[in-house]
Amino acid sequence: MHFEKRGEYSFFLRRCGKIEMVTVPCAATDSRQKGQGKMKAFLILEDGNVFTGTSIGSAREVISEIVFNTSMTGYLEVLTDPSYAGQAVVMTYPLIGNYGITPDMESGRPWPDGYIVRELSRMPSNFRCEGTIQDFLEKYDIPGISGIDTRALTRILREKGTMNGMITTDEQYDLEEVLPRIKAYRTGNVVDRVTCREKKVLPGKGKKVALLDLGAKKNIAHSLHKRGCQVTIYPAHTPAEEILAEKPDGIMLSNGPGDPKECGDIINEIKKLYDSEVPVFAICLGHQLMALATGADTYKLKYGHRGGNHPVRDLETGKVYISSQNHGYAVNADTLNPQIARPAFENVNDGTNEGLSYVGKNIFTVQFHPEACPGPQDSAYLFDRFIERMGGTK
Repeated sequence: MHFEKRGEYSFFLRRCGKIEMVTVPCAATDSRQKGQGKMKAFLILEDGNVFTGTSIGSAREVISEIVFNTSMTGYLEVLTDPSYAGQAVVMTYPLIGNYGITPDMESGRPWPDGYIVRELSRMPSNFRCEGTIQDFLEKYDIPGISGIDTRALTRILREKGTMNGMITTDEQYDLEEVLPRIKAYRTGNVVDRVTCREKKVLPGKGKKVALLDLGAKKNIAHSLHKRGCQVTIYPAHTPAEEILAEKPDGIMLSNGPGDPKECGDIINEIKKLYDSEVPVFAICLGHQLMALATGADTYKLKYGHRGGNHPVRDLETGKVYISSQNHGYAVNADTLNPQIARPAFENVNDGTNEGLSYVGKNIFTVQFHPEACPGPQDSAYLFDRFIERMGGTK
């Protein structure tokens, strides 16, 4: 049994042997979904392809890099992952928003420039639901488009490579006028946009970990903290001397957005961390920056790895783990100095580098996300390995 009242959707749920009434917001209260005039929206790709759909979220116009994510769940964690700053995200799974907005946020706000879905759920149903994606996108002024063939769009991005695009509600757009603007877009140095503004400490009685926030997902700090660590989170441009002066037992370099080569000043500080004797564990962008700091090179992938089902092989044991990933750049393993670092993981699908072990140093780095959220927990053991390398117990 269910009923609607003043924008709310209520139903009865048997939980722990008791019948409870659960009430969630009803997405159908939005004027664009009540039939009071759905607003058209257009996705214009830099190659001239145009997709027509319905506006969701903010109605403002945006130009961004268009990328796709293949996760079937975890859309809220995707929306709040700082690594998506400077990008508009296409969700390949056809129905998004069916459990609404829940407390599972990886940062305090969403970061993508735009959001592209096949179908947006009109009526979320979950006992933890706190709102709808439509309201969430509107609140943070993020434009989006629904009702387009996201699988066809993804095929274009796979065949031609990641490209820029515009989301607009202007039905009078001039293709010849907008294409040069779309092609000229660059993400730039987006790390400065997403990093924390001041140092924060998560108290703990275990090992002291310094976490350099390059756009860190919340679950990285949580994965360390729940293992007893005291985690001190530093802004991205914190000098290495300041971090080392507090004598951490280990240093964590986080994930983050954009081209790693845009982070020149940060790379210089990471080289100083490499030269110290403090154990270092790095994830995603942190992995790329450590490679650049030690003389290796990075390059842009054709369409990146974004999703929760990417297989990676541990080159030492031969074991394969299913991983969560979100990156558009990779370390060129051919540029590694074998006296400095050696490949530790590889992507089973395309053979690209997925991790490094540093020779003569207590440093290891991975391209994938052992903290997941969303995604499998296969590689969470890497946090235990980090604690062991700091001299602790897992």
